[in-house]
Amino acid sequence: MSNTKVILSIAKKTIETEGNAILNLGNLLNEDFAKSVDCILKSKGRVIVTGIGKSAIVASKIVATLNSTGTPAIFMHAADAIHGDLGTIQQDDVVICISNSGNTAEIKLLVPLLKRANNPLIAMTGNQESYLASESDYTLNTFIEKEACPNNLAPTTSTTAQMVIGDALAISLLEIKGFTSKDFAKYHPGGSLGKKLYLTVADIVAKNQIPQVHLSTGVKEVIVEISQKMLGVTAVTENEQLVGIITDGDIRRMLNKYDNISGLIAKDIMTSNPKTISTKVLAIEALETMQENGISQLLGVEGKKYVGVVHLHNLINEGIL
Repeated sequence: MSNTKVILSIAKKTIETEGNAILNLGNLLNEDFAKSVDCILKSKGRVIVTGIGKSAIVASKIVATLNSTGTPAIFMHAADAIHGDLGTIQQDDVVICISNSGNTAEIKLLVPLLKRANNPLIAMTGNQESYLASESDYTLNTFIEKEACPNNLAPTTSTTAQMVIGDALAISLLEIKGFTSKDFAKYHPGGSLGKKLYLTVADIVAKNQIPQVHLSTGVKEVIVEISQKMLGVTAVTENEQLVGIITDGDIRRMLNKYDNISGLIAKDIMTSNPKTISTKVLAIEALETMQENGISQLLGVEGKKYVGVVHLHNLINEGIL
């Protein structure tokens, strides 16, 4: 068997092992999961997620997911907790402790300290008979039959299961709270994801120059306006009303059609009834309109008033596309 076949066989087996374990998690959900969600919903504090080793890394990811979906959370490393970080936990906080075995020395040392302040304690463990499970108020079952590691040692399937249960917890909280895309945008103001959720056409139009000519403007002035404003387009207006659009493409077609352009005006080469978009809508809607119509510019309007241009390049630069 070639190296390629061997490698692909190993990878496929790993994915199948973890996939089967994930599918089985649904069968392990019980009343404790629902009570855990309810406990967090009723809490006036935060969710403190702790663990050690690979479980600590999973805990950190779960914290990030909870925070980004509207549930305040803080990561506390189990090893650091016994050296001062227990002060992280406040009176109204809920604690989630993650450990696959639930019986490590660190966990047995940490759990009594966690319980001392009477904060609700939620265990996330694959061992329902463990010390952690027995000492917790609620248990999230992440049992797996085996790790993907051929030696059944390296945390692989177990950490995947923890991540999935963490996601299930976060999404349950999100949906019950009625957390919307607008709420999501508040926590993701940066990057392309956030911009898709909050950046409006007005935000983009405001950064551009405003190309504009009148019906009677000569062709030479039209070309100068398009060139100077660097958007490949100009609006055509009359009495402050939008009546047409002239693009780079219109200029090229004009040059092919006419031998003498000296007497032409904007009205002769413009396209009437141009595609427009309200400046109040999200920029992602502008992108969708451009894609649907096979165009690269839209004229932004406030009501019937022309206020500027949104160009495909703007959306690319903003990371929308």
